[in-house]
Amino acid sequence: MSHIKSPKKTNKKMIRMIEAGADKEELARHADSLTKQASKQLAVLTYFIGGGAKISAAELCKKTDSSSATLKTLLKKGLLTESFEEVYRDPYQDRMFKKTEPLSLTEEQRAAFEPIKQAVADHVHHVFLLHGVTGSGKTEIYLQSIEKVLAKGQEAIVLVPEISLTPQMVNRFKGRFGSQVAVMHSGLSTGEKYDEWRKIQRKEVRLVVGARSAIFAPFENLGMIIIDEEHESSYKQEEMPRYHAKDVAIRRAEHHSCPVVLGSATPTLESFARAKKGVYELLPLKHRVNRQLMPDVSLVDMREELRNGNRSMFSRELMEQLEEKLAKKEQAVLFLNKRGYSSFVMCRDCGYVPQCPHCDISMTYHRYGQRLKCHYCGHEEPVPGTCPECGSEHIRFFGTGTQRVEEELTKVLPQARVIRMDVDTTSRKGAHEKLLSAFGEGKADILLGTQMIAKGLDFPNVTLVGVLSADTTLHIPDFRAAEKTFQLLTQVSGRAGRHEKPGTVVIQTYTPSHYSIQLTKTHDYETFFQQEMAHRRAQSYPPYYYVALVTVSHEEAAKAAVTAEKITNYLRAGCGPDTKILGPAASPIARIKDRYRYQCVIKYRQENELQIQLKKILEHYKRDIAQKHVMISIDMNPYMLM
Repeated sequence: MSHIKSPKKTNKKMIRMIEAGADKEELARHADSLTKQASKQLAVLTYFIGGGAKISAAELCKKTDSSSATLKTLLKKGLLTESFEEVYRDPYQDRMFKKTEPLSLTEEQRAAFEPIKQAVADHVHHVFLLHGVTGSGKTEIYLQSIEKVLAKGQEAIVLVPEISLTPQMVNRFKGRFGSQVAVMHSGLSTGEKYDEWRKIQRKEVRLVVGARSAIFAPFENLGMIIIDEEHESSYKQEEMPRYHAKDVAIRRAEHHSCPVVLGSATPTLESFARAKKGVYELLPLKHRVNRQLMPDVSLVDMREELRNGNRSMFSRELMEQLEEKLAKKEQAVLFLNKRGYSSFVMCRDCGYVPQCPHCDISMTYHRYGQRLKCHYCGHEEPVPGTCPECGSEHIRFFGTGTQRVEEELTKVLPQARVIRMDVDTTSRKGAHEKLLSAFGEGKADILLGTQMIAKGLDFPNVTLVGVLSADTTLHIPDFRAAEKTFQLLTQVSGRAGRHEKPGTVVIQTYTPSHYSIQLTKTHDYETFFQQEMAHRRAQSYPPYYYVALVTVSHEEAAKAAVTAEKITNYLRAGCGPDTKILGPAASPIARIKDRYRYQCVIKYRQENELQIQLKKILEHYKRDIAQKHVMISIDMNPYMLM
């Protein structure tokens, strides 16, 4: 594990250092002989005569109000010497981190902390699932566990989703462990990444906090790995190599005989099923710290709003709540659920969404040809003119953007100060942090955003969370759609009422009766788990079956389709009766970079034969010169079937 290379090679940052090149007596003699015009030279010499230590050239010029030419003259005379030293590019050098002390744990936290502490002390490999509601103090358990690891002279890795690597999160770790922490995320420049990586390699830091790739940090004496928000799909890399950070973490921890802690308020079904079976050890935290109440969640049926003549994107209840919070000088977070690339068709009167009759997955709307297609098995049909359920003509495809929401907000609440956080407003380095800091300092009343505001934020004055479109994640063509919806709504709801002031959550939906939306009202993960597991069993999806995705791409659509057909037939002939193969079908994103894409989905239980067959397919297409433009990619545990 120690042979992992550092990120893209870049240059070391060298800094020019200046120190005295003669003793104080000689410097003083020279200073006395200087003319009035040489006042800058005098200032520089005086600094060193007074016992000034080695200093960077830039700092010396600043201190003595001199220039580079002054230094050049003194260097020529041999009164100063220069050298070049490497310095680290530190993205946090301008920030002071307030030192924090460990908090005393609640009884529930202590019960969860003890087994982790024991595993660290005993140096054993064990996987813990820390299942704690939002605001239950999981981070404090992480911090105190890391303290035990560092006290033993070992190292630790903490993975957090890229989206949660907020300044707040960095503050927590830097505040407790100071300069022992290296931080790795995509917001750093290449030089900063290179320097953080080399600090690890040189054993100058013993804790890495970072996104997915930080799991490869070149530590040799690992004492613990923590994966926060373990349900996050960003831990899975969608390009080659298609690794999942959780799998890598468990393998590394086995190698180092150390514990892994997976933390989440809404763990993946696979992890929770393993904990139920005793493969992982379940550590529950059912209450918020200080026994604060979970926020009060209200579901608003947008079909009713439409029937009552409200055509706005804000329900009456949400508007009343926003006005009330503005009057009280409290803050609100408005979340626009935009995850998922595809458009789906929905009836605004009854909430009906066309599903594939063969796969129980919502169908994707294709504007070209006005068709609905299933991206698992290829079934397609025309877009209905009226709703097959209720006969309404309000059946159309769904989707709205943050800019439109902001425009609407300023019309209905002109007095509200709004900060919008989306891809457009956060693309510049540091913009994410600036916007969140401004909101934290009370410079805005409403924070409006997409995924990036769903988790990791902790603002004492936020008492209202509004979810504008709960259904978007529910209807993406993905067997995990209900799970992702429940996770997201629970996470977003957890941003409200985290401190003294109680919180309210308003969720706007066209399908209020769906269990994944209903159960966010009561924050009931256990019931959701049971219902979703029954659904997965009926449809032969994970955790009952494994899933693999084979994607074929080519510049010609026909070539891609024919190759996908050949591969599917070959797999069908060679797999056992227990293996189910769906497709081939056009991928949900049918063309990327002028390459047409077709895919087939494989559901299987025993993988020995399948892996051999998939390897043969890859080797065949690598060898076959006639097929050189065909690209085959195989994902053994896809998180997105796009």
